[in-house]
This record gives sequence, C-alpha cells and structure tokens, in this order.
Amino acid sequence: MALYTRLTEMLSIEHPIISAPMAFAAGGKLAAAVTAAGGLGLIGGGYGDAEWLEREFGEAQKVRVGCGFITWSLAKRPELLELVLAHSASAVMLSFGSPVPFAPRIKSAGAKLICQVQNMEHARAAVDVGADIIVAQGAEAGGHGAGRATFTLVPEIADYLAKAAPATALLAAGGIADGRGLAAALMLGADGALIGSRFWASTEALVHLAFQKAAITADGDSTTRTTVVDMVRKVDWPKPFTARVMKNRFVNEWHGRELELAEPAVLEHEMDGYIKAMHSGDPDNTGVWVGEATGLIHDVRPAGDLLRNIMADAERLLEGNARRGMQKIHSLGHRNI
Repeated sequence: MALYTRLTEMLSIEHPIISAPMAFAAGGKLAAAVTAAGGLGLIGGGYGDAEWLEREFGEAQKVRVGCGFITWSLAKRPELLELVLAHSASAVMLSFGSPVPFAPRIKSAGAKLICQVQNMEHARAAVDVGADIIVAQGAEAGGHGAGRATFTLVPEIADYLAKAAPATALLAAGGIADGRGLAAALMLGADGALIGSRFWASTEALVHLAFQKAAITADGDSTTRTTVVDMVRKVDWPKPFTARVMKNRFVNEWHGRELELAEPAVLEHEMDGYIKAMHSGDPDNTGVWVGEATGLIHDVRPAGDLLRNIMADAERLLEGNARRGMQKIHSLGHRNI
C-alpha cells in the first residue's frame, strides 16, 4: 500500500514527508538523505548565514532539496533568498513572520511556496499570498512555535482550505515521529507531515551526539516552552513565539526569572556559559532543541532508515484499518440479508 497524496503529486515525491528546516541542525546531508529516501529535505536557513548556506547546499551534492527561513530574520538579509533560489531550491518555507515581501519572488522562480502557520490568522495570510503548501504547526513541536495543538489545528485548517483554497496542500507538524503520527495526520485531513525532532536525532543531523543521547533517554514531559534560551543568546523573538526545549539545569534555573536574567552582568555571564556548553556538548547548560516527540525517539539512525520505517508503519496501520472497515461492512451486509 503506497500513500499517494496531493503532496506527493505536487512535489513529485514518493512519500508524503518533508524534513523540517531546523536551524543549525538541518544541513545539506540531512536534506539530501530525506530526498534520496523518497521525501523532500529542507535545509535550515535559520537566522541567515550566506557562507553556511553555500556550504550546506554543497553538502547536498545537487540532490533536489529546499530551504526554510525564519521570516522576520530573512527580512534583515533578503539577499539570502536569491542565494537559495540560485541553487534551484525546489521549495522555500517561510515561518514566523509575514510572507508578503518574499512570496512573489519565490513563486516567480518556480519554487513551491511553503508557509508554516501556528493559528488561523496565519493560515488566512498564507492563502492570501498564494502558498502552495501550508504547514500547521502545533505547540508540541521542538524549537519555536506558538500555542495551538496539532490535533485541533490541522483539521480546522483542513476545513478552511477545503472552502477557501482547495488546491493548497496541508502538512501537519508537531509531535509526529513515527508511523502512527503520520497516519493520524492524514486522517485529520493533512496531505503529509513535516517532521523535525525525529530527524534531529539522525546520524546526518548537525547535532552534537551528547544532545541526541540526552533526548533519547527523556520523555515528552522533559520539554517545556520558554523564552530564556532566546534571551541568553540575545535573539529578540517576536511574540507570541516561544521555544520548546528540554528542561535542564539552565532552563530550570532561569525560566520564570527572566527579569533577573536580563540584568546585563548576569546575561553576559550566562551567555558565555551557554555558548561554551553548546560547542562542548553539555546538555545541562545550553539549549537542547527537541519537541514532545522526544518520548517517542529511542535511537539515532540514518535519516533514510527513519523515513522508510515511518512510511512502512503508517502504511501498515492505514491498510489494517481499511481492511477491518471492509470486514465490518461485509459482516453487517450479511446480517441485513
């Protein structure tokens, strides 16, 4: 049983899975591995670094990939969009800001426009600019997001798109790490899934192994939404977005004490320790950027293996449900004779 959806048709891919463009984690090797396995991989453009983007597109070795940007940060360096389009990115994803300044250029270049949204207002704005694909991101997701849950946001946007923009494909994101999550996303009305945390814990991800080991021994209760990981990096994220990261010494000490952390001397001291821990692989004293799906992640494996396993499980579950449904219909038919 193959899962053909509007997403697979639109992107000419085998499986309805796109890897999330996680800043600092989703490089060219990860994106290429996901594409090679039948999905579409996205490089994480993050806050914008031309040298890093050039290197990671090189690491993709001309495999068909796309790229994602933090939209409010891209507005500060709009030339980076041209860099990505020059590499023939098949799709560009915009998240956390108005897509209006960039949507026309993306579409005129022939790339698919993906808009990640966190509520209905964002979804309506994405439709207004002609998004080809909308990603409904729930608060379960790792990294930055907002307050809506995946389980209700996806079907609400699906219903809206059915009336307002029926040609627009829909992806679910947030808490999806296995075949059960993908199958559920499809049943909720999505055409596929954008998966982050599960690929964050892959061998190709640009993530320190110590952080991955910390995540695979944790459960979903071990994460929280907070602003302190942005404060300590002096990254001014706009409201209402917060970050989901693992609870650790740093987060537990400063979450709820933001005013104290903002004191210049304190902030400089904590920032120094945070950056050192990030580079050395100390998961207690820096940000470990993983979502609630960490409780479903138990190993670190190649991204291609992960994608194939997710697909096999989803296909088995959906085929089994369809078979049971047919058996029930057959049984009821005999009773009515």
